[in-house]
Amino acid sequence: MRRALVRDWMSKNVITVSPESTLPEAHRLMTEHKIRRLPVVKDGKLVGIITRGDIRGAEPSEATSLSIWELNYLLARLRVEEIMTPNPITIAPDATIGEAAQLMLKHKISGLPVVDEAGALVGIITESDIFRLIGGLKRRAQWAGKPVCLPARSEPHGIRILTGMVRTQPKP
Repeated sequence: MRRALVRDWMSKNVITVSPESTLPEAHRLMTEHKIRRLPVVKDGKLVGIITRGDIRGAEPSEATSLSIWELNYLLARLRVEEIMTPNPITIAPDATIGEAAQLMLKHKISGLPVVDEAGALVGIITESDIFRLIGGLKRRAQWAGKPVCLPARSEPHGIRILTGMVRTQPKP
């Protein structure tokens, strides 16, 4: 059987921002496209990543003495490069889904930009993509009349068990 590769499960039409983009622009793109992270690209190369968590972290405390107008003014001027994670952990398109899941687990992240040998962004793979793969495996097994039981335990290595199950499965 063929191994499940990142290239077969990643999102290919990735929405990106530039380092010069503003925080409100990044937030608008995430909200509009219902995504939780944006790769930051400059001159065709991946230079960072910004997440909804990064944006929440940049918001002021409830205890601030600034007025709403002062806050909006400051946030509107904040640029992505000031709060992004520079040089994010990436993966190659020919890596396996199991390798992607292990990287996410190791670094406690929920998505990986996919870059080619030249460092150009070619996609993004997320936990949701891996769950989509697992869901497809379960449906296929049910169609074949085979009972399927996926581990549902809450344990630190639960996703390792799941990724071991999907390493050799083809895309539906």
